[in-house]
Amino acid sequence: MGNGTFNQRYLITEEFWIKGYGPIFFYTGNEGDIWDFASNSGFITELAAQLRALVIFAEHRYYGRSLPFDKDSFSIPQIGLLTVEQALADYAVMIRELKQQLAATDCPVIVFGGSYGGMLSAYMRLKYPNMVAGALAASAPVLSTAGLGDSGQFFRDVTADFESVASECRDAVRGGFHQLKELARHQDYSHIQSEFSLCKPPSSAQDIQQLNGLLRNAFTLMSATNTLSVLFTLIRIVYNSTGLLPCFDLYSLYVKCADPTGCGLGLDSLAWDYQACTEIDLCYESNNVTDMFPPMAFTETDRQLYCAKRWGVVPRPNWLKTQFWGDALSTASNIIFSNGDLDPWANGGVRKSLSSSLVALNISGGAHHLDLRGSNDADPESVLSARKTEAELITQWVKMERSRLQRSL
Repeated sequence: MGNGTFNQRYLITEEFWIKGYGPIFFYTGNEGDIWDFASNSGFITELAAQLRALVIFAEHRYYGRSLPFDKDSFSIPQIGLLTVEQALADYAVMIRELKQQLAATDCPVIVFGGSYGGMLSAYMRLKYPNMVAGALAASAPVLSTAGLGDSGQFFRDVTADFESVASECRDAVRGGFHQLKELARHQDYSHIQSEFSLCKPPSSAQDIQQLNGLLRNAFTLMSATNTLSVLFTLIRIVYNSTGLLPCFDLYSLYVKCADPTGCGLGLDSLAWDYQACTEIDLCYESNNVTDMFPPMAFTETDRQLYCAKRWGVVPRPNWLKTQFWGDALSTASNIIFSNGDLDPWANGGVRKSLSSSLVALNISGGAHHLDLRGSNDADPESVLSARKTEAELITQWVKMERSRLQRSL
């Protein structure tokens, strides 16, 4: 759609909507193609069927096909328009324009999002409460990404996921990394190449660090699977699920960036790297004491040096805390913060309810924004209960907002 600055993609479903009356469910798209999020957020459409809602999935600027400057979007200075504030403003403009186009000016709006998208949903309620009646912020690490908390928390919690399956698993992974360290110390690079099916043998400490990063990233992508075989099995699952790769190239499968948990690959990874270099603070580290990974620090100084070299920018380490309230959220309202206890991002978010309308839902046995996914026979009772609570609160918020809008007529 044309929103005054660029053509931004969105998906819209009117199948269940009572035109001009039903609520609007708006997904605040995050770091990827909007189809990926729409395909994995079945709870929203299920609830829309119950409440006769219009559903909109909006794509985030600089992700998917929503590129303001096409192929030049990731050049300097064009990428400078990639900010959280601009993304939120895009969504606000889109909501306003679509409500006008669809004769839905009196329809309450509820925003939804998972992970970074969950952060954006919470931010929409904070910044545009006049437009947004409530927010479901699933697996939203609003605290850790604002620089609050412990830099070792993320990889400690990844380790805890594996440890919860079996302590031997944690020990086997730690042992595998130790073996790798010893092989590297003796410069037995051909052995390392053979064990990991690398396209060419590593030849330097930098190559070994890159391999450690690739391996650690695989575990973050599969939080919950002794020795080197464990590590090789995991990278085969994560990086070669099709079985088409004859070998693994260290520098094409994993790209080091300003997010130690991994930026991914392709254009979307460039956008996320830039955001991690500017507003989103992801200074996480592993230490091999509280976690099973080799010591790999990423301090604020490391971030500053990397970002200056890569993008020519200076990070703003306290900006999200300043702009979006940090942990001082108690005066906000109508936000659900849901987290699964198997999600390493969970402890970077809000785990305790702050009021009757700032509700934290902790989902036992839940993974990363599991509650946003569609119903499945394998769903644990905890996620069924969470979805029920979410539906009840959202129904309540819709009624309250509808009453407010009617009184203002």
